[in-house]
Amino acid sequence: MSDTSIAGGVSGQASPRHAKYQRLVDEARKLRPTKTAIVHPCNEVSLESAIEATRLGLISPILVGPEARIRAVAAKAGLDIGGMPIVDAEHSHESAAKAVELVRLGQAEALMKGSLHTDELMGAVVARGTGIRTERRISHCFVLDVPGHPDALIITDAAVNIAPNLDDKADIIRNAIDLAHAMRFPEVRVAILSALETVSASVPSTVEAGALCKMADRGQITGALLDGPLALDNAINAEAAAIKGIVSPVAGRANVLVAPDLEAGNMLAKSLSFLAGADAAGIVLGARVPIMLTSRADSLLTRLASCSVASLLAEARRAGSKPIA
Repeated sequence: MSDTSIAGGVSGQASPRHAKYQRLVDEARKLRPTKTAIVHPCNEVSLESAIEATRLGLISPILVGPEARIRAVAAKAGLDIGGMPIVDAEHSHESAAKAVELVRLGQAEALMKGSLHTDELMGAVVARGTGIRTERRISHCFVLDVPGHPDALIITDAAVNIAPNLDDKADIIRNAIDLAHAMRFPEVRVAILSALETVSASVPSTVEAGALCKMADRGQITGALLDGPLALDNAINAEAAAIKGIVSPVAGRANVLVAPDLEAGNMLAKSLSFLAGADAAGIVLGARVPIMLTSRADSLLTRLASCSVASLLAEARRAGSKPIA
């Protein structure tokens, strides 16, 4: 695959639509490759992503899955995996277990989902005694490159926590803040979203948003500016915030959006993807290492952006920052 195959080329001129992702990939390429276990890469898309991410220096891959099947897929697709180590596993559940064990042994710094179900991989991640959970709640972040929007947007949680309570949301926010710092946001501005921007007992998410902001005031959540409840318009649009008379360093300028529940977050992220043409890279945090939950529908650049995010998170861990995954 040539250097000009990714959004106009990593070494060439990137499409303006993908400029934020291109900068992300370029920044991650300056780091040492992240040792990444590719879990059950038994389709062409998984192997192609691993090969391209390796070529760009984003990852140092370990393929974990049925060796004969992996080699057959590579041969049929004409993909060269000759230099990649393979850890043989009988089936997808064993692939997930062995990949998690590589993390526990210190031999992998990140996980990337291949052609297995997400619940199979996450089941191994959270397994009692053999998993890689931390004291943090596990959560998911989308990193979106939205055409016409000046900054990358982090949306959380849209994939893991269905109906998070107050404590869950505090950890979801902490994970997102750590991600934003790893991505080197100059200032992290967190908007806690609801349907309105005033606290009302009839809308529980507004009460939780107010409590989360008070937690930030008391130092229970650090590293970012928080405001909420905020409706989506006055979280990301300065004119909408001004019309509502909302004065805060976050309103109209948020770069982290915290959804009240999974349904709202998922619809928000997919609306931006399918109606606004946004690219959405995904990452799971709260485990010992970052976990890339890529989809078969993801573009190659989106998959590389997920690898780049994981590389930045892994680098933050190596640098001895506070836990970020």
